[in-house]
Amino acid sequence: MIGGGNITEVTYFILLGFSDFPRILPVLFLIFLVIYITGLTWNLSLIFLIRMDSLLHTPMYFFLSKLSFTDICYVTSTVPKMLSNFFQKQQTITFVGCIAQYFIFSTTGLSDSCILTAMAYDRYAAICKPLLYSSIMSPSLCGRMALGAYMAGLTASLSQLCALLQLHFCGPNVINHFLCDMPELLILSCTDTFFIQVMLAVFSIFGITNVLIILISYGYIGISIMKITSAKGRSKAFNTCASHLTTVSLFYTSSMFVYLSSITGGSSTFDRFASVLYTVVIPMMNPLIYSLRNKEVKDALKRLQKKRGHRLGEVW
Repeated sequence: MIGGGNITEVTYFILLGFSDFPRILPVLFLIFLVIYITGLTWNLSLIFLIRMDSLLHTPMYFFLSKLSFTDICYVTSTVPKMLSNFFQKQQTITFVGCIAQYFIFSTTGLSDSCILTAMAYDRYAAICKPLLYSSIMSPSLCGRMALGAYMAGLTASLSQLCALLQLHFCGPNVINHFLCDMPELLILSCTDTFFIQVMLAVFSIFGITNVLIILISYGYIGISIMKITSAKGRSKAFNTCASHLTTVSLFYTSSMFVYLSSITGGSSTFDRFASVLYTVVIPMMNPLIYSLRNKEVKDALKRLQKKRGHRLGEVW
């Protein structure tokens, strides 16, 4: 394959996925398919509900709808290909398809991280600056923050993509995973990867910065909650943050655990199953996390059902 002045003999990669578990492949396929379809339905439904209910047109739900959108793109970049490979004797992906998959996966994953950070700042403004909340979290600021999240993810991923395209892949071409991820691609490269490893180390500051902003925000939130005298007030303030805090904890702990495990030479089989947690399960769970203990979402669902009931009554 010739492109951009670089020559590589590899035109496709083999994704091993879960092929070393042939007896349970049908079960795994069914489980992943159900998780994907259910999560896709939940995320789309949440986006629709937020759009349709004017009472949910607030900064928190604005960012939540953006999170659901990026989660859909994040999971769709990998799961359909993984599911289709269950039926293939040789689970292949083209070189271009592999690079494109990583680019979309990386862009949406990094954007997710930025949106979670924006949501943490929103919760900080709501609890620590309640009287100034409306002026601080103006629609224009929310729009800029969402756009900034997408642009940051896109810029970081484009930089990685440009560096990745400078590598040569002349064999072997077997990826011991169900997706094209950077660690696996670097292993297969037959050229020096020092520069791109340095770049990844620099970009790790990107994630660390987001984590620090979230921790600082919640530090101030914790102090403000402790100053609330009534137990009911403290409980209400905490409940407004509980869903976001749960999502952040699951997102970062699972992804960090998998990447640290791969760096330290952990079990590749374990890594693959653990990767399912943060690439498939957690993004699809976010709407459920935000709906279970969220009175506003439950009330919006009731209003939507009531509105549909009235419309059906008028038709009949």
